[in-house]
This record gives sequence, C-alpha cells and structure tokens, in this order.
Amino acid sequence: MRELTLTIPAPEQYGTAIAVVAEGSPLTVELRLEGLQEGILATAEVHTEATASCVRCLDSFTFEHRVDFQELFAYSGDEHDSYTVDHDALELESVIRDAVVLELPFQPTCSPQCFGLDPVTGEKRDAPASEASADDIDPRWQELAKLLEDKNPESS
Repeated sequence: MRELTLTIPAPEQYGTAIAVVAEGSPLTVELRLEGLQEGILATAEVHTEATASCVRCLDSFTFEHRVDFQELFAYSGDEHDSYTVDHDALELESVIRDAVVLELPFQPTCSPQCFGLDPVTGEKRDAPASEASADDIDPRWQELAKLLEDKNPESS
C-alpha cells in the first residue's frame, strides 16, 4: 500500500453548467494505492475550489468542493474492465474529472438563507416572500378574471 498527496492544476474546465471548476484550479488529491491480486485499488479524496451562480439570486460565489472515489485498475485488459494498469502506470485524469463533475451541485445556492429575487423589483430579497392575499390577482390572469365576472349576473 502507498499513500500520496498530489497537488496538480485542473487540465481543463470541469463542468459546463452553472457550477464549474476552472482550468488551472489546484486539485489536491489524497491518494491511497493498494495492490490486489486482480489489480490496483485506487482510493482518493479530491479537494478543489469551484465557482457557481446562485439559482435563487444569480450572485456568483465560490465554494470548497470535496469528492471521494474508489476505482479498481485491473492488470488484465478484459472487456468488462473499465480501467487497466498500463506499463505499471495508472491513468487517473479521467477518473478524477468524472468524480469532480458528477458531484458538482445541479442547483447551487449561495447560502441556505438566500431568499432569491423580488419578482416585482428584481432586487435581492432580505426576507422571505410574504404570502399573496386572495385579492391580489396575478397580472397574467386578470383578463380571465373579467370573464368570470361577466358570467355571474346580479340576481334581481
């Protein structure tokens, strides 16, 4: 068994959606390699910094991104083996990329207390939205409300 700690730059941008790890960002990989009869078991924890846009308020923010993975690199090149040991070397780049990208948040928020944007003003809210009263009609439905008023004639 061997344990290594590597710090390498991200060779490309990881992720293309709302959260990404920028190209050149440092990736700290705490790696443990264990020799088994079938191959080499690689267990790692990857630490990096990612940037994202909050889905509620649209502010950009950075966060610490940690990912764990464990993968077996087989000695033989059977068709069912995803990864193999090639000339006593392991190709970890694709495994690290896949682990980091798959764990990026799909809908990141800058904080759990983010209340989003006010739909009227477009400004960031400082408090939760108040409940709409029954008298408030969504402007998109006002014309339909007029139809209901016309269908209910006053009884005389």
